[in-house]
Amino acid sequence: MKNSNFKYLNYGYIFKALGILFVITLISHVFREHLDIINIGLIHIIPVVIVAIHGNMKATVFITLLSVIFFNFLYIPPLYSFSVHNELYIWSFIIFGIVGWIITVQAKNLHTQTKQNELRESLLHIISHDLRTPLSTIHGTTNLILSNQNLDKNSINNLLEDINYASLRMKRLITNLLDSARLSGGEINLKLDWCDFEDIIGVDLEDFSQKQNDELLDIKIDEIALYWGDNMLLTQLIVNLLDNAFKYSINNTKVVLKIKSANDAIKIEIFNQSSHIDKAKLKNIFDKFYRLEDTNDISGSGIGLSICKSIVNLHGGSIKASSVNDGILIEVSLPVIKKAKLV
Repeated sequence: MKNSNFKYLNYGYIFKALGILFVITLISHVFREHLDIINIGLIHIIPVVIVAIHGNMKATVFITLLSVIFFNFLYIPPLYSFSVHNELYIWSFIIFGIVGWIITVQAKNLHTQTKQNELRESLLHIISHDLRTPLSTIHGTTNLILSNQNLDKNSINNLLEDINYASLRMKRLITNLLDSARLSGGEINLKLDWCDFEDIIGVDLEDFSQKQNDELLDIKIDEIALYWGDNMLLTQLIVNLLDNAFKYSINNTKVVLKIKSANDAIKIEIFNQSSHIDKAKLKNIFDKFYRLEDTNDISGSGIGLSICKSIVNLHGGSIKASSVNDGILIEVSLPVIKKAKLV
């Protein structure tokens, strides 16, 4: 029921245009003796304009053809036929199409510009907020160490850990921004090679703090064969999944990462405890710049999971999120397209 309502909201303007077309055709037909043919023609452009401003060329063509058919059949001599004996009327039909085409093109350009403005604002927010936060941490902590010569070794190590963690956050954010731009532009070609997920996990753990690795992460990797994929992208996939899980976990609860083989596919599951999230919201978490409500206190750009989805799609796999056991479970399935020959 929700899907049908959603489709109606998306394409409601088409039904609106059809309704207006039938109404104006009825009125014009009733009062055709009192209306000039030019006025009737101008009235029949109205539904074309209504659809065209939404930038949907197929819908514009459909409504334009329908308007021309009604106009020709009911008002162009000989009436109640599709014959046209005057080339002037043919030009009228062409004008219908030109008007619809011009408005549709302009509407699409405006829609593209609006999207670009939204993207620009999102990037400015990331740069002004998400990059500034770790940078401020690095700057402030460094000044604290330099201005306090009497700090003991343990305090210095804790402060250096804060600096290291902040620098890792900046690194992940910058990497995600660059990867997002490359993926959106279709500039990434898979560099396929044999990948070992144990090695990938080992590299990924270097992107997180010692506390996260030792106290807040539970890893379970089955014995699986080498996987034919892009090592760099798969490394980024796991990093983003872990980063998202850590950020949205309830304090001091463990993140569980499982990697296993099943039915000619590699299954990656990552679970973190969190507050309940509606299924409708979970469907959107892989959209670029989408962030859950009431998470303003959590740093993030909203592009990490969208990159995960792009990486999984490039490998021909699937990714989904579900709410289970008082937490969020993200499941990734990567098809095995080539098997390693073990000697």
